[in-house]
Amino acid sequence: MQFGIFTVGDVTTDPTTGHTPDDTERVRAMLTIAQHADQAGLDVFATGEHHNPPFVPSSPTTMLGYLAGSTKNIVLSTATTLITTNDPVRLAEEYAMLQVISDGRMDLMMGRGNTGPVYPWFGQDIRQGIPLAIENYALLRRLWEEEVVDWQGKFRTPLQGFTSTPRPLDGVPPFVWHGSIRSPEIAEQAAYYGDGFLHNGIFWPIEHAAQMIGFYRQRFEHYGHGQADQAIVGLGGQVFMHKSSQEAVKQFRPYFDEAPVYGHGPSLEEFMRDTPLTVGSPQQVIDRYGAMRDKIGHYQRQMFLMDHAGLPLKTVLEQIDILAEDVVPVLRREAEAARPAHVPANPPSHAERVAAARAAGTLPVAAVTATDHWTGRTAEDDVEAADAVTR
Repeated sequence: MQFGIFTVGDVTTDPTTGHTPDDTERVRAMLTIAQHADQAGLDVFATGEHHNPPFVPSSPTTMLGYLAGSTKNIVLSTATTLITTNDPVRLAEEYAMLQVISDGRMDLMMGRGNTGPVYPWFGQDIRQGIPLAIENYALLRRLWEEEVVDWQGKFRTPLQGFTSTPRPLDGVPPFVWHGSIRSPEIAEQAAYYGDGFLHNGIFWPIEHAAQMIGFYRQRFEHYGHGQADQAIVGLGGQVFMHKSSQEAVKQFRPYFDEAPVYGHGPSLEEFMRDTPLTVGSPQQVIDRYGAMRDKIGHYQRQMFLMDHAGLPLKTVLEQIDILAEDVVPVLRREAEAARPAHVPANPPSHAERVAAARAAGTLPVAAVTATDHWTGRTAEDDVEAADAVTR
């Protein structure tokens, strides 16, 4: 089972000091957090995508491309790539480039986002959110899987003889998750393609997550990708820890009370009761998140939000250390002990996907023999022409 952290990249005033980081400080803090998570031995770092204040991660592939060169082991992902308002042609190009740069040490999560105004900013209609997600992803798949694409749809101009470059690493596209909190259509989409489904219900009870994940599992089996319990599932969560649970609550309460996303609403205690937020000792986190398997079955990825609500960088790094040293080893051991032998332990790695494609005989012809669809020439033609000139 994989464990990681995700960031939404919010710029929030620290209520205990009054300090508000500027955008540059916040971006650099996110890079430090990802690098520290890699050094601490966590499995995944994911960044959100936002195009409005008070959030800064507007260009996930730029950030992840930098991290590909400054981390060693951690999987680089997104915690959401906006499939509705991004051009699927650009997504195909940018994430294939990231895949090549990272040598396959990446995946991504598609989502519709949670900011209504982003749709008109990028020339789209929020009322078309679901149709956009379905059509754009279908095109993205074709751009990765087919070398030459002729396409016509509803939401963008047609394509004729188009080849997205660079081609996916080893001819195998990145692994894709679909993230949704309340849209069964997105769970259906993930199941149809045999992709992963991540329910980041940080504001919802586990019972709601169980309903959505249960539906996805049923449809995954319906489409013939395997048994329902073999579907690839992820969860989102939030924690704040101290060896003393009382001290954890004392330290986190001012951040919770003033945070834009949940301050001035339900109390911290109510929020901990009704959502995955767990503020307490490492053992309380182990007990809470270990019990989630009882609700949704074995799952492959658990992501935690830790750098939000104005928490200072030093505190976030300390939280990552506690998670990596005191919590993850226990949760990983317990998950593996409870995992049925036929159920995947982790999401498929790039190497595993390449091996599966090779076994199925679905790897594409090597790019070196490909025809230039503008001139009709091949690389071999150009070599022969060069030889003729030199003779």
